[in-house]
Amino acid sequence: MSVAFVTYVLLIVVPYLRHRPAPTGRAESFEWHFLVPCRDEEAVVGDTVHYLRTTFPIAHVWVVDDDSDDATAAVVRGFGGDRNVHLVRRHRPHARTGKGDALNDAYRTVKLWMGRHADADRAVIVVVDADGRPAPNCLEVCAADHLFGDGTVGAVQVDVRMINAGVRQQHVSGARARFGALLVRMQDLEFRTAIAAIQLSRGVTGTISTGGNGQFTRLSALDAIAGPTGRPWRGSLLEDFELGVHLLTAGWRTGFTTDTHVHQEGLYSLRRFLAQRTRWGQGTMQCLRYLRRIWDSPHLSTLGAAEMMYYLAQPWMQLLGTLVYPIPVLLLAHRALTDPGEVWQWFAEGAWILFTVYGAFGLLPFVLWGPVYRARCEPGVGFARSIAYGFGYALYIYTFYLTSWRALGRLVRGRNGWTKTRRNTERVTGRVALDS
Repeated sequence: MSVAFVTYVLLIVVPYLRHRPAPTGRAESFEWHFLVPCRDEEAVVGDTVHYLRTTFPIAHVWVVDDDSDDATAAVVRGFGGDRNVHLVRRHRPHARTGKGDALNDAYRTVKLWMGRHADADRAVIVVVDADGRPAPNCLEVCAADHLFGDGTVGAVQVDVRMINAGVRQQHVSGARARFGALLVRMQDLEFRTAIAAIQLSRGVTGTISTGGNGQFTRLSALDAIAGPTGRPWRGSLLEDFELGVHLLTAGWRTGFTTDTHVHQEGLYSLRRFLAQRTRWGQGTMQCLRYLRRIWDSPHLSTLGAAEMMYYLAQPWMQLLGTLVYPIPVLLLAHRALTDPGEVWQWFAEGAWILFTVYGAFGLLPFVLWGPVYRARCEPGVGFARSIAYGFGYALYIYTFYLTSWRALGRLVRGRNGWTKTRRNTERVTGRVALDS
């Protein structure tokens, strides 16, 4: 299994390293609508709206205020002189029911604003976090012939980068500051190398998934899966992957590009990071209900269906792994206590080679991403440091075993609410809000 996994990693690393930018298209050929779901985001939403309007003057910006307790709506109203800035208000009890519901409200509002004679094939809906910063070239890149220039492509996901990679948290020092900076670096490494390489490889299986930030979707594709209630986004906590499932099984193609990106803020806090990944893990578990839909879809190849099912099985495999992997260690420890001489002889006569080989193959697929990150993303990082990043990433991956158990616990207890991963600058309060 270790050899197979190493082979798989090498097969996705090589195309990733060999990737070259593709020709861009004309942004003016499409109509662009940025959706910015917000709840208690007054600290960042103003700068985000200003950035989107100045960077993409041809685009419309739709801020969805999910009944914020702060001045989010007032900040957006401050752009009242700009006809391309729109505010979508939600109010309790119909508000605060999840990001998918907020996006559905915005989708229906955009549809009503555009009118029934709008060209839905030319309109593109872009989901951006309240602190998201799409790269200035993202519209031209997504308009390329192999992306939205191809009428069969329903959605495009762009590369995700951490805007604070290499930046230590303010007003924090010592070991805590170093750990926070390393955690952000691991998130940047994860998205820009491992996830990007996997996404590129999914171009072969036809199963590229969409993300919650930097998600571009053709309006006609959303129309095709919205149903009579106008809900293209469904109730899963992993609403972005869920959207991709419905698009792919409805016959739309999806694309991914590293030629452009969206910046988001990486998390310095381990507690906030675990909360975020628990939600993602729980959302993946919820999407298990689509196994039959994926398997029966005539629009997915057998390889594509198998790839998607493997993704959905990952949190469950992690749960199984935490139960199975310790068994031989415990048995060996018991034998070492009861007959240490025999165990020592076993090691001396060659068992150490097995442990060395197993350890090497177990670590290599993760440590490899450190040098890959240096080669592709951060050439200024020294080789020794890139190796250290690789070992750090191997440890980072083990947090997913913990979050899988936390996700299962929430699922069993029926805690399916969507809570916010607080921003780095936010202090703990009694409020709960939308996640980034």
